[in-house]
Order: sequence, then structure tokens, then C-alpha cells
Amino acid sequence: MTVSKIAAAAIAVCGACLFGAAVEAQLPPVQPAPPLLSLSPAERSALQALQSAASGFDRAAQDAALAAARSVVRSGDGRYALAHFQLQIGQARQDPQLTAQAVDALVDSGQARPEELASLLTHQASRAYYASEFERADRLLARVAELQPSNAAVIADHAQVKARRGDRPQAVALLQRAIAVQRTSGQPVPESWLQRAVALAVEGRLGPQSIALARELVGAYPTPLNWRDALLVYRQSTTADPALDLDVRRLMRASQALSGERDYLEFADALGRASLPGEVKAVVDEGVSRGMLDANEPIVRQLVTANNRRLTADRAGLGRLRTQALAAATGAPARAAGDSHFGYGQYAEAAELYRVALQKGGEDPNLVNSRLGAALALAGQRAEAEMALRAVTGPRADLAGFWLTWLARRPA
Repeated sequence: MTVSKIAAAAIAVCGACLFGAAVEAQLPPVQPAPPLLSLSPAERSALQALQSAASGFDRAAQDAALAAARSVVRSGDGRYALAHFQLQIGQARQDPQLTAQAVDALVDSGQARPEELASLLTHQASRAYYASEFERADRLLARVAELQPSNAAVIADHAQVKARRGDRPQAVALLQRAIAVQRTSGQPVPESWLQRAVALAVEGRLGPQSIALARELVGAYPTPLNWRDALLVYRQSTTADPALDLDVRRLMRASQALSGERDYLEFADALGRASLPGEVKAVVDEGVSRGMLDANEPIVRQLVTANNRRLTADRAGLGRLRTQALAAATGAPARAAGDSHFGYGQYAEAAELYRVALQKGGEDPNLVNSRLGAALALAGQRAEAEMALRAVTGPRADLAGFWLTWLARRPA
């Protein structure tokens, strides 16, 4: 299993922020050069001529002035001013080579002002990134992050570079930091950051981080596609467990994350093996109504025919199951009866039976509480559902967390 192509593509794009923009757009508008520069008379004369040429449109005059200034400039301030005017010319001409040379010279001069240095370094990092010089891009973005620790976009781009260097754990950590900084600033976290973080965590086999990030993704962007990816990530991160797998698919159905014939047929098959014909019918009917299943397909007809042979007797026996569950000495019959009522969409009745199972004991309380929470959630009893889901611990705690996330975005 892998995340969807859309989510996986988030780690292939060249960043969602500064690296996603044109290199020229990363530079701030050209500002006047600082008036108080320590220059020799020869430097000042040459640079004044260059300043005049840079303000015009005569390329020959600009090139001549640049050559003349280069021949006399020696000081740090002089190199800074020369590079400043070269940048002005390069941007006006939309000449990437001239602009890149100017940016490098501004940085090398050591005179770049703090308010412009971050943009200059980012420009260098972007060029290094596109040249596949990822180690250099890494170093440069680390410097930018030191200059602008509250710039979430820079941190996210640094994560992209770490990912290209193969350092998945550090890339995920940086994206988590970028997400936190973005939230602290009161700005929405881009969906692509969360998708990219999930994909990187999966690739890096970072189970706990991938689940936590997947839950953050659907909490912020609860689309069916994101729900599908998030729950598949969770299912991949857990030990094989048919009962848990069934409950994951139930949440996929509730979040409309089931997609395509395979999802519906696999779910129906798992329900059939769990002896839940009522839920098999509900899943197949939904698949047909959503156009995911073709009722005339032989495999669907065979499934419906086989399930119908069990359905009538099963539905008729619901009352008897409930009576036996209430009279039983342990909670197993109540849990099984709750599962049957759940399958028929009788969520309130299922919740009552799950509570009986908890009271009588003998069943895994985390399994029962997770199904109790799901039944209450689907029955519209939010407060009670939250209480049951928060009682879940152990391997099912993450599934309960996903139900809580779904519940938080469900209309009251």
C-alpha cells in the first residue's frame, strides 16, 4: 500500500514555497544603495557613472560602466555597490546570469544588509537546488532559517532539500516545525505541506509521525481523498488484525473514503467472513448507488445472491440475539449482538449492547469502546461518542483518534 498519487506527488514537486516560485521573484525590489559607503575617489567616480547607466536603458553604456567599475573597485563597500547596480541592471533586463553574478557578489562582499541577506541566500539556495547541489542548498537554507526563524516557508523548503538528500527523519522534523510556526502565526497550513509530510514519514517508515501527521491532514483538509490516504497510512502502520481492519474500513465508509470496485468488494468480503450480512448489504447497496459497483457484474450478482440467503434469517434473529446477550454471564454475546445491530445501521441499539458487553466483561474493552464510540458517533450522540473514544488505549487509540477527528468536523 502506498499513499495516493496526489499525496505522493507532494514530495516530488520542488517545494511549496520559495522553491515553487521563479528565482527572480525571490529577490526583493531593488532598493537605493546606502549613501554612506567608504569609497576611494576612483571607486566613487566609477560607481556614480554606473548608477547613472543602471537607471537608463542603454545596454552598451551599462556594459561599459560595469567594466569600468570592475577595473577600479577594490573595497568591500565598493564591491557591494557595484553588485547592487549590477543586480538592478540584471533584473531590469531579466537576465538570470547577470542577476546570479550580482547576488553572489552581494553576499561575498560581506556588506549586505540583514534585511536583504535572507533573500540573497535564498536565491543562491534555489539555484543550487535546481543544479542538484543539494548539500550546498542545505547549508544556505540553514543560514536563512537562522536569520528568519519564524519564516515557515523557508523551513518547509529546507525540509524539501533534506528529503532530496535522503534524510527523511530530518525532513519530517523540519516540516513539523514549519507547520507549528505557521499555526503560531495564525496562518493556515498549506495542504501540500501536510500531504508532503505524511508521504515523507511513510517513506521513512516513521510510523508514529506518519499517523500523527495523517490525522493532522484530515483535521485540516477532510476531503475523501485525504481520508483515504490517512487511513491507509494508519492501516499500513499497524499489525495485521482482521477486527481492526474491519473497523478502519468502517471509518473509511463514514468519511466517504471508499473508492472503486476493489474497496467495496474487499469490504463486503471481510464483512461476510465476519458473519455480518446486514452490513454486507449496506456496503454493496452504497457501492452501487455511488457508481462504484455494477449490479449486473457477475461478481456482484454472486455476492448479493450468497448474502441474501443469510440475510432474512439474520435480520429476524436480531431480537433473539439481544435477549441472549442481556441474559449471558459474559460480554461476548452482547458484543456480537452489538456488531450485528451496527451492521443494520441500528447504531443506538448497538451502543446499548456494547455498554452491556463492557459491564459484563470478558471482552477487550478497547475494541468494545472503539465500536461503542463509532456507533454513538454515527447515531449523532457526539458527547457520548467522545467519552467512549477517549477511553480507548493501546493499539486502537490511534483509530479512536481518527474517529474523534472525523467527529469534530461533522455538523452537529
